[in-house]
Amino acid sequence: MTGDAQAMILAAGRGERMRPLTDTCPKPLLDVRGKPLLQHHVEALASGGLRDIVINSAWLGEQIEERIPADFQGLKIRHSNEGRDFGGALETAGGIARALPQLADCFWLVAGDVYAPAFEFSRPALERFAAGGKLAHIFLVPNPAHNPKGDFGLSDDGLALRDTTPRFTYSTIGMYRKAFFAGLPAGNPQGIKAPMLPLMLAAIERQQLSAEIYAGSWTDVGTPARLEELNTHKGGSR
Repeated sequence: MTGDAQAMILAAGRGERMRPLTDTCPKPLLDVRGKPLLQHHVEALASGGLRDIVINSAWLGEQIEERIPADFQGLKIRHSNEGRDFGGALETAGGIARALPQLADCFWLVAGDVYAPAFEFSRPALERFAAGGKLAHIFLVPNPAHNPKGDFGLSDDGLALRDTTPRFTYSTIGMYRKAFFAGLPAGNPQGIKAPMLPLMLAAIERQQLSAEIYAGSWTDVGTPARLEELNTHKGGSR
């Protein structure tokens, strides 16, 4: 995996629910407990030995490139600016496909708008995933108040399930293999907009999506109220 980015941070969303804060600042650059949310992820990945990182962007992407430059803290940061290249975000799978040529065969993926301060990203975990052969491995969390029905269940042998109970919420943290995105052209030169869920459901159907429960502190920083709650130290768990 050397020589290619071992992690990607998703930072291309408009952050509509976070307006007006995101009218002039991309959501991943909003401060959470003293530093931009995006910086928490970059530093956590670096602590796990992952020093080559791709960040995609669209809305106000130039601000992200300025705040987290190519040599940030001695890391190798690569930027995939969908706004500059295509005029807007390509949705989750489309944006990842755009960045695939810059990524290793197996890589960590995390959304730039979640806060999970104790989550441990690591190269050894990525190597175990690579050796296991699954297309993806995702981390599920107990359902927060804003997603009470959850997204996916979990089988006894560690496979993600869709039509089952109980269901948990996808944390938007996982490990993926390039082959997971085989239905999209590498590099996505046409700028195809593609959501993630159909690919995840296809992997579940093929029993190629494994999962586990993450019980640590996790917050989807999706609204001004959740951001304020984190910054006033009232919450941050669910």
